[in-house]
Amino acid sequence: MKYIIIFFICFWNTNLIAQIPDGFVSVKDIIDDIEIELRYFTSNNFVGKPIDGYNSNKLILTAKAAQVLKRVHEDLQDENLCLKVYDGYRPQRAVNHFVIWARDLNDTINKGIFYPNVKKQDLFSKGYIASKSGHSRGSTVDLTIIDGNTGAPLDMGSPYDFFGEVSWVDNTEITAQQKANRLLLQSIMMKYDFKSYSKEWWHFTLIDEPFPTTYFDFAIK
Repeated sequence: MKYIIIFFICFWNTNLIAQIPDGFVSVKDIIDDIEIELRYFTSNNFVGKPIDGYNSNKLILTAKAAQVLKRVHEDLQDENLCLKVYDGYRPQRAVNHFVIWARDLNDTINKGIFYPNVKKQDLFSKGYIASKSGHSRGSTVDLTIIDGNTGAPLDMGSPYDFFGEVSWVDNTEITAQQKANRLLLQSIMMKYDFKSYSKEWWHFTLIDEPFPTTYFDFAIK
């Protein structure tokens, strides 16, 4: 009987560790048909390998941000469009991974894909990555719009996580259609009280975020 009790306590504690903290949700529980491709769970990112803390392709946000994002998604569906999300809540340990990676100037395996025109040592000073990220507060998302029939992303003029001026929201060197697609994304996100980041067309933060000064570090499982 003693061993059964010990096993139950250990199992119960393990489940507690795996739980999402109060105030956070798995977005699939709120928006069951949203497309999710967490790039930092894969090697398809500027570092070139999976990032610490991303142990699952599970999109987590604050409950408040997820509910607002649902309204965005439903609005787009009236035009046969959908959201595709590349990142949401980001553990602080993942941000720390970026910082450590940035110190090794010889590790540039994906430079040609994600930052061909920016020196690695300048990624912080130019505002493309930071030692503290709004993503770790749980109400920031990186996303795009996709066609509801084909699932193809709308052409935004640059790929997700491409570090360079072509990804700046107000870049003028992209086509008229690319500008229109960016305007659509910016407009609908701002309509529902998300604010954008000028250097990344894909990056949005809920204006009235519930944890504006707290940086979380629970792993995505």
